Amino acid sequence: MKVLVTGGLGFIGSNLTIHLCHQGHQVSVLDNLDSRMGGNWANLEEVMSKVHMNVQDLLDFGQVSAAVLGQDMIINCAASTSHPSSMREPWLDMDVNVKGTLNLLEAIRRFNPLARLIHLGTSTQLGPLKYSPADEQHPEFPTDIYSANKSTSEKYVLIYSNAYQLKASVVRLANVYGPRAAIHSPEFTFNNYFIGLALQDKKITIFGDGAQKRNLLFIDDVVDAILAVANCEKTIGETYFAVGDDHLAVFEISKKIVDVFGTGRCKTIPWPKDRKSAEIGDAILSNQKLKKDVAWSPKTTFEEGLKITQEFYLSRLNQYI
Repeated sequence: MKVLVTGGLGFIGSNLTIHLCHQGHQVSVLDNLDSRMGGNWANLEEVMSKVHMNVQDLLDFGQVSAAVLGQDMIINCAASTSHPSSMREPWLDMDVNVKGTLNLLEAIRRFNPLARLIHLGTSTQLGPLKYSPADEQHPEFPTDIYSANKSTSEKYVLIYSNAYQLKASVVRLANVYGPRAAIHSPEFTFNNYFIGLALQDKKITIFGDGAQKRNLLFIDDVVDAILAVANCEKTIGETYFAVGDDHLAVFEISKKIVDVFGTGRCKTIPWPKDRKSAEIGDAILSNQKLKKDVAWSPKTTFEEGLKITQEFYLSRLNQYI
């Protein structure tokens, strides 16, 4: 197939791109390489000769329209993913996560309406849970701009699927970890930043007591989940949580990283005021709908995933720190 991966130089997009290339598909990548979004040329080193690269922006409707032409499948991984940054720069976050998605949807509707579309959402759209485990029917009361904008963009995808019969699905993710993540900054997912700190033998700082539970999923299992949804007609017009089976406390996560890597150390500190307001407590999520509809299940334990992640970064740390 011809596949377009937006945000293909980022963490999830690059892993998808490499997997698709190894399967023999013709892959195009659209990425604006904004340093605030986590893209990295090093992510696609092994397949760069096989990929058609477009250094463009989702906000340029003409470029997006040209990129979607002739594609059999489009996987939208492009996003501004930082929760703190979204509160500092709400207009930037809205532009990328809402307007960018709308540009992509309009381009597909006008110029390639038969293409298959997978859009990535986030578990943080839900906000504090009203019940747990939370499923896809859980109400959404996000506590930060990023999560609100991802919720909005997901609704646009579902509207276009219903109103214009676009073959679109949404896959919501939680805390994905593994090779090719942006591990250099706390602006990205906490778990990958913790990994970066441990790899440098630095202190991992946990806000509060770290008792709040989170869901983790290794990147290879994420790729499998996305492609399982993409290759099943039953999933069109549907939203899915692609999350792991287990939920671990944040402090437990940090301690496991330190134990497996043999480097780093953990310390708890009081919550910073600007971060406490966005904290949602335990995030217990259900993956039962995805398991039922596409027979997917996570295969990688947290310890196994950490060992693979450590091995990847040890010889490439200068490209990611």
